Amino acid sequence: MAKFGVLVFPGTNCEIDVLRVLRDLLHQDAELVWYEERDLERYDAVILPGGFSYGDYLRAGAMARWTPVIEAVYAAAEKGRLILGICNGFQILTEAGLLPGALQRNRHLRYVCGWTHVRVERTDTPFTSAYRKGQVLRIPISHGEGNFYADPDALAEIEKRGQVLLRYATPDGQLTETANPNGSLHHIAGIMNKAGNVMGLMPHPERACEAVLGSEDGCGIFASMIHYLTKGRVFHVG
Repeated sequence: MAKFGVLVFPGTNCEIDVLRVLRDLLHQDAELVWYEERDLERYDAVILPGGFSYGDYLRAGAMARWTPVIEAVYAAAEKGRLILGICNGFQILTEAGLLPGALQRNRHLRYVCGWTHVRVERTDTPFTSAYRKGQVLRIPISHGEGNFYADPDALAEIEKRGQVLLRYATPDGQLTETANPNGSLHHIAGIMNKAGNVMGLMPHPERACEAVLGSEDGCGIFASMIHYLTKGRVFHVG
């Protein structure tokens, strides 16, 4: 059994969904962690869930990035602990510099909420080992600032190092303009850091872990993390 800390900021609204998946569906030890916490040593993995931290003032994630717990997230990441940022959590991780790039306003300047499809690009990571390479997942999105951007040099480096884990695609895995819901460069829906222990994604896997909700495809993200933490799977950075 792995121990997960699920961070909570003022405005977070997906923390209970994540707890349900970890505790009730996957039978892991998980608890909420308030943003003022300064010590995350007791956790094997830390999850920054979705929501609207601080009302998305300034930019999504810009204020949460300066809270006390982020210093502890830095320390956990440095020690190789798994860090997962979902939606607003992804935005916070980019604001904190733990992941490259930035999340901008959606290209049509509208909030989007609905089902989307993402293609799995790698399966040799702590976050995606439960999937098959090229597998297409049905997972919902819910965001107004999910348009991934990086300058040309940074984007080239991200691609060269194989840091893209998920791309928006059609149900059969094609990268078409209509399949990209927010204008993200290179259809990027989820990436990891160079070390391979920090991942951010805009889709909400915790909302796709039960058939009654319309999909169980998101459960593989959490299952992959648990397998890595409990089975000691070896991970090689590409």
